Order: sequence, then C-alpha cells, then structure tokens
Amino acid sequence: MELLAQFVDIVLHLDKHLADWISHYGMWVYAILFAIVFAETGFVVTPFLPGDSLLFVAGGLATLGTTEAGGGMHIGWLLATLSVAAILGNTLNYQIGRFFGPKVFQWEGSRFFNKKALLKTQAFYERHGGKTLVISRFLPIFRTFAPFVAGIGAMNYPRFIMFNLVGGLSWCFSLTLAGYWFGRLPWVRQNLSLMIVGIVLVSLLPLVIVWLMRDKAGEEKKA
Repeated sequence: MELLAQFVDIVLHLDKHLADWISHYGMWVYAILFAIVFAETGFVVTPFLPGDSLLFVAGGLATLGTTEAGGGMHIGWLLATLSVAAILGNTLNYQIGRFFGPKVFQWEGSRFFNKKALLKTQAFYERHGGKTLVISRFLPIFRTFAPFVAGIGAMNYPRFIMFNLVGGLSWCFSLTLAGYWFGRLPWVRQNLSLMIVGIVLVSLLPLVIVWLMRDKAGEEKKA
C-alpha cells in the first residue's frame, strides 16, 4: 500500500517530482523519461505508467527551464527523446506479441497481465485495423496493448512501421508541444498538478464512454 501511495503521489504531482529529477539528475532526466515512455508503450504489464500527463508536464517544464532558470530540458532534445522511446517501445511490443502469438489469449488474468484489456483491444483493432496504432496512442491502456495485438495478428511489418511512426510522432509532438506552449501561461504554471488530474480524466473519458456503450448494447441484446 505504501508503494501504491507513493506511485499515486508521483502521478498526481508529476510536475514537482519531475522538477526535482531535473534538479538532481541533470541530463540524466532524459534517460529517466525515455525509460518511462519506453516501458509504458513497450510492455503489456506496465500500462499503469504515466503517458499523456508525463508528455504534457515535461513540455511545460522545458518551457520553464529554458525561459526562466536558464537550464533544464531543451524542448528539441525532449521531443526527440520521447518520440524515439515511444516508437521503439511499440516496436518491441509488436515483436513480443508476434513471438507469443495467439496463445496469449489462453493466459489467465493476473496482477501483471490484464486479459480483459487485451480482448477489448483486439476487438478495437478488428474494427479499426491499422489506424488503431494511431488512435490508441491517445487512449491509456489501449496504447500499451495495441502494438501487442498487432504483433499477435502478424500485421505486415512495413505497414506497422508506418502507423507506428505516425502515431508515435503525433502523440509525442502534440502533447509535449501543448505543454510547452501552454506552460508559458501563468495560470498553467501555477496549477500544473490540477492540469495533470484534468489530463488523466480527459484521457480516460473515451474508455468510460466505450464501456457504457458496451453495457447498453449488452442490455438491449438481452432485451
């Protein structure tokens, strides 16, 4: 419970913790951010890691560091680091899915593997095809499972690479630059923690809508 509480505190106060990392680790903060984004997109057992909020806050702190303190993260290096991490993470996830193949659907759910999320992502993938790799970038949990499902389905690799590049670059650039630009606003600077909560809620909203629609369709089918 203590570890969970610490993790929740980091997610909800990501701006303060990331600022501390920049202060303590300097250039190594790029490696820390790379590792988080790579793990969040590269392993089906780590969909709980921060994604959207991390990109936004990192962009916001790059603004504050370069314009006021004269140090911190450079937005150009930050965009490159996050984009490479996101693209390589999805590539690894695809290869893992391809290695294990359809047999993963026989795995039972556990604290490290969410079979229900996998099945929902598969249904989403079957409905939207390769576009899932782009759309899912902006949907927590789906973002982690989409390349894994593409690998299970043995999606054509050049086609996967194309969607992976488009999705990874659009996700990283849109959210990081949004943080970079909006981070210049005094109200946003003073309320980054509140912005984090808002981003988390907004990013989860599509999943809630899909869940409610699914329940409604199920009730209508039973009726």
